[in-house]
Amino acid sequence: MRFTQILRGSASLVVLTTVAAGAGSAFAAAPADQPEVTSVKEIVVTAQKREQNLQDVPVVVTSLPAKLLQDAGVKDIKDLTVLTPGLTVTSTSNETITTARIRGVGTVGDNPGLESSVGVVIDGVYRPRNGVSFGDLGETDRIEVLKGPQGTLFGKNTSAGVINILTKAPAFNFDAQGELTAGDHGAVGGSASVTGPITDQVAARLYFADRKRDGFYTVVPAGGPRTTTDDQDQSYWTLRGQLLFQPSDKASIRIIGDYTERNEHCCVAVQTRTGPTGAIVNGLAAGGQGVQPAAPGFATLPYSRTAYANRETGQDVKDKGIQAEGNVDLDWATFTSISSFREWSTMNGQDIDYSGADILYRNKDDNNSNKFDTFSQEFRLAGKTEHFDWLVGAFYADEELTSKVSYLYGTAYTPYLSLIATSGASATLIPCLTGTFTPGPNCNGPTFTPGLAVTDHYAQNDHSLAFFTNETFHVTDKFDITAGVRWTEDDKTLNSFYQNVGDNGAACAAGLGNFAGGKWTLLGIPAASQPTLAGLLCLPWSNPQFANRNTHQKSHAADTSGTIKASYHFTSDIMGYISYAKGSKAGGFNLDRIGSSNGLPSGGTGFTPVTDTSFPTETAHSFEVGAKTTWLDGKLLLNATYFDQTFNHFQLNTFLGTSFVVESIPEVSSRGVDADFLYFTPIKGLTLQGGVTYADTKYGNFGPSDLISASHYPQLSLLPGHHVSFAPLVSASGAISYDHKIADSLRFMFNLDAKYTSSYNTGSDLLPAKQQSAMTLVNGRIGFGAADHRWTVELWGQNLTDVKYKQVVFNAPLQGGAFQSTPTASGPYAGTFYNPALDTQTYDAFLGQPRTVGVTLRVRY
Repeated sequence: MRFTQILRGSASLVVLTTVAAGAGSAFAAAPADQPEVTSVKEIVVTAQKREQNLQDVPVVVTSLPAKLLQDAGVKDIKDLTVLTPGLTVTSTSNETITTARIRGVGTVGDNPGLESSVGVVIDGVYRPRNGVSFGDLGETDRIEVLKGPQGTLFGKNTSAGVINILTKAPAFNFDAQGELTAGDHGAVGGSASVTGPITDQVAARLYFADRKRDGFYTVVPAGGPRTTTDDQDQSYWTLRGQLLFQPSDKASIRIIGDYTERNEHCCVAVQTRTGPTGAIVNGLAAGGQGVQPAAPGFATLPYSRTAYANRETGQDVKDKGIQAEGNVDLDWATFTSISSFREWSTMNGQDIDYSGADILYRNKDDNNSNKFDTFSQEFRLAGKTEHFDWLVGAFYADEELTSKVSYLYGTAYTPYLSLIATSGASATLIPCLTGTFTPGPNCNGPTFTPGLAVTDHYAQNDHSLAFFTNETFHVTDKFDITAGVRWTEDDKTLNSFYQNVGDNGAACAAGLGNFAGGKWTLLGIPAASQPTLAGLLCLPWSNPQFANRNTHQKSHAADTSGTIKASYHFTSDIMGYISYAKGSKAGGFNLDRIGSSNGLPSGGTGFTPVTDTSFPTETAHSFEVGAKTTWLDGKLLLNATYFDQTFNHFQLNTFLGTSFVVESIPEVSSRGVDADFLYFTPIKGLTLQGGVTYADTKYGNFGPSDLISASHYPQLSLLPGHHVSFAPLVSASGAISYDHKIADSLRFMFNLDAKYTSSYNTGSDLLPAKQQSAMTLVNGRIGFGAADHRWTVELWGQNLTDVKYKQVVFNAPLQGGAFQSTPTASGPYAGTFYNPALDTQTYDAFLGQPRTVGVTLRVRY
């Protein structure tokens, strides 16, 4: 982290401390136990950066209290999905690439430069990517899922919504808790926390957790060098320390430091359909164990958790940071400052071909890594009068991203390209294509030397500055108007350094020379097939035009977002509202080798490197009409909202077979209804909670000329007018919780939660083989313990019915093709570039977690 950043943050904290010390009504510390909520009127949220009752906020909010989160086994944002209708969270090639989507809208793909559509905020600090929150969230006080654009108060990259996580603060009364968990798949872990006073003005909280689990996949190493025979395991530890200062009755300062380290293996993939290349892959793999053998007629394969990988998939993740939040009561207003320094780094190994053949891979080292260094500072001033609640603020963030990408050729890379080019007839074509022709063909040309071939380096810096205001005018005691505006300036620079290692690129250069000279005809290769062979020789990682290529790009964007809401309390328990909001998601740059096609069918990546890899800002416009109602003297909540959202320049990150490319889709619309209920039943300790989201989320119609690059259209030709990937039409969640004494010294508890999701497509290109059928996931927990909570024993299960589902289905790299070079003339896919009769693609999948069961012991002092 740069020293100047530390100085800025230190200065702001010193100023805040000085003001706090001189201030002279108390900021109460959080107690060790929040009182049990038994009425809707007691539910507090901070969706508008101030504490309000849930039913008074004209925003769709799913509020999940600490007790429900614990009973449902929520430890990271992926666990939230079963409790939140309209929310999906998935991971792809490693767990750091975790994507949250709300109402079918989110960011997808492996480009670290692509920012999130759903923002994740932890204790007031925005996290740069969703993957940062894939880990133990620690002791949560509550989680609020805000749906729809939230840019006015939460800033850029919240165009689809916000996951607002609030952890427990230090308390001035002593409390210590511990937890031990054991389960199947070798799961074992535990956590411990302690909080209490240090002095009468200082309190502290310390939390530690350590968890391990075997993998959910059985991996066939096929001769190695991989030795690990499982994958998607778990092994991490986390430490979080806090101090709460109350230097005067009107001030509080909360300092949080945290560190998390993960050392795991993830992610292999399984074949859901093996195409014609499967026989070639198996022929090159040790023992013929390269991929699942193809089914008759290349049909869909039975569901299996057996994966094939000859290279290691280790992942090392480190996340650390320190932040300080101060609040000062100035009598006429409250001043808030939040300063944060964070560093998040990852190193990942990858078997790029997801097979047992030694084709293409990445080692877990510095050459394949990402690192984010982030400083952020927010100031807010908020106050209220009899008729007016007001808030003004400023926000600054400086994010430095260092991304390194490597490619290594395996020993089978050269023969594999030869075999797929000749339909399995020859493993020695490549040196013939690149060799000399004097006097005739000599198969003596350069090939692809096994080992390190590419070490690319991207350095991106993002400066963001924003000023915002949000006011509520109480026109009458029943009618409120809320208006907010945020102005954001975003400056990004990207320095890209491309490097081919050793003789990488020589085969492409020699082959292109022979191709241009017409010499391949002497090998009996038809002219129509020669451009495809040129594309195979000159894939992005073997393209000599990227050798020692350095580029510098910069972008500047200034955007104004805002909201206006009108709410009316028909009675004290029934409120209706109508709102409009505009949000945005910052533009950026593709961090990959991107090329123009030059008319050659090479997956849209081509030969000539593209100088401008930028994509524009995504904007969102949202209209909502809703009602929030409370019944049965505060025991029953029934809320419903109709929403109509339009996203312009939607940033779609899609895999084109050889690289990830962000395309700007002209329009995506999302229309539907959110409905929530909460019932504190007459049976003491029994609570029912749930909701339904109906979201019709579709792409608008577009053609090649509407894209950044028209050459990308064939792979995106299934999109116009169809539902967005990961956008189920209907999702519904429900939870039943019970916790009450069954004797003077004994209590009984159980929790059952379920999530129904209608069918949806898991692929950004919407290929039919990537469809996930409708499913219902059920989790449960049952336990008993001391009435005073001194100890509790719980039996639990996740995915109790062992639903077999796919997180993401994708095209296996270099293993067939689904899209054609000419449009389909007739049938259901007429006008697109997809013809199912010509689909030779092998499809791989990252699977959802299987049923897991275990036991947890909790103790408390």
